[in-house]
Amino acid sequence: MVEPTTQTSAAVREIEVPPGALALCTLARIDYQNAVIAEFDGVADRTAEQWARAILEDQPPAMREAMTNAFVGLGVRLGPIPSDDHVLGWQVRQRTPDHVLIGTGSTIGLLPEIVVQRADGALVFAYFNQRETDEARTRWAAAEHTHVPAMLKLLQGAVDRFHSDR
Repeated sequence: MVEPTTQTSAAVREIEVPPGALALCTLARIDYQNAVIAEFDGVADRTAEQWARAILEDQPPAMREAMTNAFVGLGVRLGPIPSDDHVLGWQVRQRTPDHVLIGTGSTIGLLPEIVVQRADGALVFAYFNQRETDEARTRWAAAEHTHVPAMLKLLQGAVDRFHSDR
């Protein structure tokens, strides 16, 4: 059972990273990790990759621009947008109907990965990074406090849009 650590609403909350999501991470070392979850009917209506696209790409233009600007500020290298092999510029590294792993590199030694996983009426959105340089550690330290609130907002928006489209 997944225990919540922070409640933000009835639908979306922060949790400890589940073992299943952690097992999908391919980083040599994990310097930072966090996860958020939404439990609701309809999770199985989309694949994990479709959910990842809903979370990251199906945002209002201002939110997408803010995300890409934040990524660039962290030195993150983005691939083509749109692309079948990238989700908002992050390379798809693994995909099954129940999980997708996306990741990228950066110009400053920050190695981030995202896992979106669906199971048993729940959708998990997990983030991991490895920091190889002092610059990566410094830039991440400046941005870290905004990360969980942003993930909660992104997942909540995807869930809300899903319910409004039904």
